[in-house]
Amino acid sequence: MHGRKGTLVVIGGPTASGKTAAACAVARALGTGVISADARQFYHAMRIGTARPQADELQGVPHHFLGHLELTETWSAGTFARAAEPVLQELIARHGVAVMAGGSGLYVDAVLHGLDPLPTTDEALRRHLQERLAAEGLDALVRELEQRDPAHWAVMDRRNPHRVLRALEVCIRTGLPYSSQRTAPAERTDLDIRRFALDLPRTELYSRIDARVDRMMAEGLLEEARALLPFRHLNALNTVGYKELFAHFDGTCTLPEAVALIKQHTRNYAKRQLTWLRRDPGWRWVRGPDDVEAALADLRSVS
Repeated sequence: MHGRKGTLVVIGGPTASGKTAAACAVARALGTGVISADARQFYHAMRIGTARPQADELQGVPHHFLGHLELTETWSAGTFARAAEPVLQELIARHGVAVMAGGSGLYVDAVLHGLDPLPTTDEALRRHLQERLAAEGLDALVRELEQRDPAHWAVMDRRNPHRVLRALEVCIRTGLPYSSQRTAPAERTDLDIRRFALDLPRTELYSRIDARVDRMMAEGLLEEARALLPFRHLNALNTVGYKELFAHFDGTCTLPEAVALIKQHTRNYAKRQLTWLRRDPGWRWVRGPDDVEAALADLRSVS
């Protein structure tokens, strides 16, 4: 396995496609650890609602960046890339290979390509946009972003105010679409990067999403969300699975309606993840977690 270059195996795919199981199978076969690139699973208090894998699911494979942050901490893709790099280098030095898995496309790209040279934050403009967010609501800003940059609008998390504000800020400040400025360097050349994306049939993926949400509710997601209600203003909790239950606590929807919304919003999120992945021809698509053996055979053929 140990060639002149270290190997980085990247497992991508939409939420609920089986990335954790696939990454564990690959890492166990190759004798290495996994770097998790799922930003939602960074937060210790958000276990059930982010489907953060537990010890039995990790199959004894060392994982990094799972549940390591407090709710008050904020990590960007750049923060993650800088933290992940020494871990990646240590895994390469010890095993010759590392595995990275996760559905947060910006975070994966930050490790593979580096960061985009976007303008720094304009504090006055940011305050103006935050005031507009409070006065007009998120939907109004999302509609403006759709007009200014339909390409980025199509793939971004439109329910995340922080990302909407940042994209709008760049569009307004530069007069150019945010997407046109996301020109990160070419993929790093110091590693042999092998990328695999899980692509389940849509009906199967949606069935897995629905079953996982039902499992979350059975495991206590309602109680977890209620315990986190005092922290709902934090950016970490502005995410699918919690926002819908907060709305239920507010009395704006019934519990069955909230659960149905979690399923629908998760399906929408999965579609955006697939759009993000398909824009990059560097991924090798595999049919699902049961197709890991084919990926391993391919890896062994070049090692």
